Amino acid sequence: MASGFTVATNEHFIRGNVYSKQITSLLLDDLFAMKWIHMLTDFPDGDTFIMPSLGEAETADFAEGAAIKYNRLDTGNFPFTIDQYKYSANSVSAQFKQDSMWASQIEAAFVPRQHRALMEGIEARIFDRMNAGQTASGLNLINTAAHRWVGSGTNETIAHKDFFKARFALTKAQVPKNNLVAVVDPSVTYALENQTNAVNLLSPMRKYEDINTNGLTTGFMFRYNFAGFDVYESNYLPKNIAETIDGKSVTVGVANFFFSATPGDTLPVVGAFRQMPTVYSKFNPDLQQDELFTICRYGFKARRLENIITVLTDTDQVT
Repeated sequence: MASGFTVATNEHFIRGNVYSKQITSLLLDDLFAMKWIHMLTDFPDGDTFIMPSLGEAETADFAEGAAIKYNRLDTGNFPFTIDQYKYSANSVSAQFKQDSMWASQIEAAFVPRQHRALMEGIEARIFDRMNAGQTASGLNLINTAAHRWVGSGTNETIAHKDFFKARFALTKAQVPKNNLVAVVDPSVTYALENQTNAVNLLSPMRKYEDINTNGLTTGFMFRYNFAGFDVYESNYLPKNIAETIDGKSVTVGVANFFFSATPGDTLPVVGAFRQMPTVYSKFNPDLQQDELFTICRYGFKARRLENIITVLTDTDQVT
């Protein structure tokens, strides 16, 4: 008869469940929008900022013997407000810290995860303000060119034509065609990868075979330019849009944006932080828990409407 330790006689010494010391984290996508913002820094106090704007000069024909007429330059004001005050907070109890082998890992994750949550909110807010800057269900004509329309592809998807139409609209609006950027929903990428005319458009440069092998994107950016646009994929674009523009409708639409990312005053959105993301922490003796939160205060607003092209597409075409 066996006298040593065996599984049969000493099962209470064997753990029924063995847990890894490593915690699995969620996969995170890329965030881009902050690099395309014209940040305001001369914001000394208050929560409202007025930016004066100056129009163009005019020319006139001179007639000998007639007095020159002096015209006033058109002027205006652009009001901007700090209107967002956001935080992300977590706590961990003293008892949990005493009993859990993962307590230190979890608490160490609070700050980066809170910062990420705030930045995702900022990303979505920037694109939301771009969409809100235009008039819904309208072409938003500037110099006779539309700046908002429903995608020209089959079933309200995007087509290559839309990229060239966006480029045309920016040219008509006198926007610099440097650093052209398009930000599209993943459903747009899917539609472009599956368009039948992609073969004809890309085959001369032997790119269609490459897309068939490796796909159209690497990370969250297209591997090739379209009509001069660097194209990014984003999960934070305005969704659930229902509009009819010029006889075409979307019911579960998403707003895809085209613009020039030339640094400085050309950028379509302005923004400011009254308080950058700041971390606070303390131990609450009444609740016996560590408390930690990250808080920030900011505002964003579309300013250069001539530098915003919005193409609406339906997201239900991924089948």
